Amino acid sequence: MKARAPQNRTIDLTAEERAVFLQRLLSLDCETTPGEILNRTICQDVFGALPYLPKNFVDLLIVDPPYNLTKAFNGRTFRQRDRTAYAAWLERWIAQLKPLLKPSASAYFCADWATSTAMYPVLEQHFTVRSRITWEREKGRGAQANWKNASEDIWFCTVADHYTFNVDAVKLKRQVMAPYRTAAGQPKDWDDAGAEKYRLTHPSNLWTDITVPFWSMPENTDHPTQKPEKLIAKLILASSNRNDVVFDPFLGSGTTSVVAKKLGRQYIGIEQEPDYCCLAEKRLALADIDPAIQGYSDGVFWERNTLAAQRSHPQKSVISGA
Repeated sequence: MKARAPQNRTIDLTAEERAVFLQRLLSLDCETTPGEILNRTICQDVFGALPYLPKNFVDLLIVDPPYNLTKAFNGRTFRQRDRTAYAAWLERWIAQLKPLLKPSASAYFCADWATSTAMYPVLEQHFTVRSRITWEREKGRGAQANWKNASEDIWFCTVADHYTFNVDAVKLKRQVMAPYRTAAGQPKDWDDAGAEKYRLTHPSNLWTDITVPFWSMPENTDHPTQKPEKLIAKLILASSNRNDVVFDPFLGSGTTSVVAKKLGRQYIGIEQEPDYCCLAEKRLALADIDPAIQGYSDGVFWERNTLAAQRSHPQKSVISGA
């Protein structure tokens, strides 16, 4: 385990935890039923696992695949390929995912700006593409001869025209800078119950309230492309209901499964790297201790930095309880 500074809350694995969590992982070699795989982590290459999954059992698909960049994931390297080859790689697994979805299912596909252009033509062959969400990631390196890359995309797709979208579950609580009152003196579209003035606004497809996990956040891991719990929570609350099945075939360190559990959904994830699978299992166990999602409180999402949601308790071992 890496030595961490006292304020660093990045989730680590002890050797004891890793040994225990490895025993919980699945590897598929025959057809399965939903009951055999729900609320489990499959440690396997996605192409090896997909043929054994049951058909028509997923309510919500959330996919964060490797972008078309050369990047190392705990010793495994995904290598950049030309646009045609990358699109063919996308097609291989997207075509296998669609039969797993219910007719009323929704699907979200994460991408950077370059991956988006290759992904969209593939998605429109299999789904109805309803929107492209763009979210600001405030982390990232500056560039001397280009604009700093500070955003990513999420494609919102559905299988058919009948699908779940819970708009009231994903409203954003924004601070009102210039409160307006009616002629009778009543607040217009804002709440004056507290010292500060807020209004609930409908969600748009431009998100500027997301914080990318970093060392002082309790959800942080060493996964190089970890998505924020708040980001995934918006997708899950908008496009699923309690006890629905949420599936992530590129699970990474487990964010989709963890948030699904915290929000009362069932989950299944596929990840080929054992250490990331074990991190996912540890985070799932920690969710039993603390189900909070930073930036989401009292049933609403708060704009960035308006709610102090971070806790100061030290990380516990989920094996020993120490």
